[in-house]
Amino acid sequence: MKKPFLDDDFLLHTETARQLYHEFAKAMPIIDYHCHLPPDQIAQDRQFENITQIWLYGDHYKWRAMRTNGVDERYITGDASDWEKFEKWAETVPQTVRNPLYHWTHLELQRYFGITEVLNKDSARRIYKACNDKLRTPEYSVKNLLLKMQVKVVCTTDDPADSLEYHQAIAARPFGVQILPAFRPDKAMAPEDVTAYNGYLDKLGAAADIAIATYDDLLEALRRRHDFFHAQGCRLSDHGLERLYTADYTAEQVASAFAQVRGGQALSQADTEALKSDLLLALARLDHARGWTQQFHLGALRNTNTRQLRQLGPDTGWDSMGDFPQGRTLATFLDRLDSSDQLAKTILYNLNPADNELMATMTGNFQDGTVAGKVQWGSGWWFLDQKDGMEKQINALSNMGLLSQFVGMLTDSRSFLSYPRHEYFRRVLCNLLGTDVENGELPDDMALLGGIVENICYYNARQYFGFDAITENVTPGASLVNS
Repeated sequence: MKKPFLDDDFLLHTETARQLYHEFAKAMPIIDYHCHLPPDQIAQDRQFENITQIWLYGDHYKWRAMRTNGVDERYITGDASDWEKFEKWAETVPQTVRNPLYHWTHLELQRYFGITEVLNKDSARRIYKACNDKLRTPEYSVKNLLLKMQVKVVCTTDDPADSLEYHQAIAARPFGVQILPAFRPDKAMAPEDVTAYNGYLDKLGAAADIAIATYDDLLEALRRRHDFFHAQGCRLSDHGLERLYTADYTAEQVASAFAQVRGGQALSQADTEALKSDLLLALARLDHARGWTQQFHLGALRNTNTRQLRQLGPDTGWDSMGDFPQGRTLATFLDRLDSSDQLAKTILYNLNPADNELMATMTGNFQDGTVAGKVQWGSGWWFLDQKDGMEKQINALSNMGLLSQFVGMLTDSRSFLSYPRHEYFRRVLCNLLGTDVENGELPDDMALLGGIVENICYYNARQYFGFDAITENVTPGASLVNS
């Protein structure tokens, strides 16, 4: 018998899988410990005028699909009307079959808007109107959308020079979801573009109230901003790197290299590596001293299309997986910190699936029994946060580590409509465990397996990140009264 598309048992192929999902996973709250949601829109409780604004603006996953489908850039990032952009996306959706966008698109239409109709050219006008009618009601402000999905914590991605004024405004008027900053110092580690780097250092110095003239000044500025972020509730850092930097160097070389770049001169490759290597260690030690968790997103080959980069800028859909060697530098970096007992809780993410088993085994090298799952292998990231990528990550982690201690899924998204990705992950997880039970490879012990599912979905992250004071008195699906 053919199953209906996207019914209640979507991706759940056994009775045990269905039981695990519906009785244990489905009702779990969400901790989104890494995303790119704009805090200003949360602070202002933005009300979007239409589905295009909340769904297509800034979503380079959809943009890449539209370009591949032959859609002109005018209807993607150009000056076409919001309706025209949505219409082109609706025409593209049927061509995304077997791409995760097809599942995500229809999950989001169902979970947020109650729309079960398949999106295509014929249904576009009806769906556009139905979504827009709801988006213009108070229940669909961005705060209410977070509450609707039972989100408890959101960690945004913020530069050390950011004022965090919007986080402060949100904290001053609690609404049932903790919105916390995460420290992303990538720009402080990017001396390759001398002009841009010096401009950034001036901005960072102003934020830290220090003139950055020397390398020691830079370290002091970062320490001050780290302290400031901590005072605002930040407990995670994040780095987006091709690979980790572990050059051999001297303090004199680093100081000299910084003076050179601050004077407007380009650095040699050796001096660039030295500066980055020392900075990365210094930042990691700050994280350890404060009890933070450090995250490393490794392996993206960014901005490959220079013509489009000049026209549209970064983060517009011109990145891919890279094939950077990861093992030796990752081991060296973690060992340098561990050797002085300064290794913070750490989450590693790989973009190239060829590194799956490397990551799964690397985490075991630096577990010390002080924290369950102290070094984590993060969930499938970017191009890997789809069914196949999730299954491979879960299977490799199960084979070579402890799946039971995994801190679970995140959105890594810029969209307020991305939270069904947690549901997607949970269904995949429950289906894998349920299949093992049906095959006699795991015991039919719902207390054991259901508890593990609940932990992976929510409780592991809550304990690991120290979010034990999360507000628990918000009714699932409750909405605010707009003020």
